[in-house]
Amino acid sequence: MSRVVVFDAYGTLFDVAAAARVVAEEPGREALAAVWPALAADWRAKQLEYSWLRAITGDYVPFWQVTKDGLDWAMERAGLDDLELRERLLALYWELPAYREVPFVLARLQAAGARSCILSNGNRDMLEGAVDSSGLGAFLEEVISVEAAGVFKPARAVYDLVGARMGCDVGDVLFVSSNGWDIAGASAYGFETAWVNRSGLPVDRLMAAPRHIVEDLNKIPELT
Repeated sequence: MSRVVVFDAYGTLFDVAAAARVVAEEPGREALAAVWPALAADWRAKQLEYSWLRAITGDYVPFWQVTKDGLDWAMERAGLDDLELRERLLALYWELPAYREVPFVLARLQAAGARSCILSNGNRDMLEGAVDSSGLGAFLEEVISVEAAGVFKPARAVYDLVGARMGCDVGDVLFVSSNGWDIAGASAYGFETAWVNRSGLPVDRLMAAPRHIVEDLNKIPELT
């Protein structure tokens, strides 16, 4: 069995802050430009928080709904009551850029015979939009959405999807994510894990620790 490298999508392959950053640079966006880093951070934090709460309660909705709800909270906190701005930010979430090293890393993995895929909380149409706009589709064998499980990560049912879709054993997988909580869940599940710690944060005090810690994705091919 070839090594299966499973990537989280948002924050790992795709830059989730890019939507707010790009829109803030557009003409006439002075109000957003003054607050965009805080808005991007709040948007992401609420997006994750709402997904965890819905996983606990069993109230699953598509990740797109969670994304919209998180943005609405972040915009209200920032004092931005602008429907056109909201729609512009949401539109860009479907075409988030990949981090600079991503296509080169995926190409190296493919050349080495590894099988790469995405496992994400995102609903499939969102993920396909980001993959298509970034040109990564040629390097990915599968794009796996939690929609099939009806629950968000880090529920074990989500990690079960990897074996079901990729036809691999737990020991064949290297799981890569920038989210410490996701890494903890995947490590506890039994995957070998690599935490992409772009911000130099401490390791989360959770049920399991990452096997590897890297600053970006460039070292991932060396771990396979």
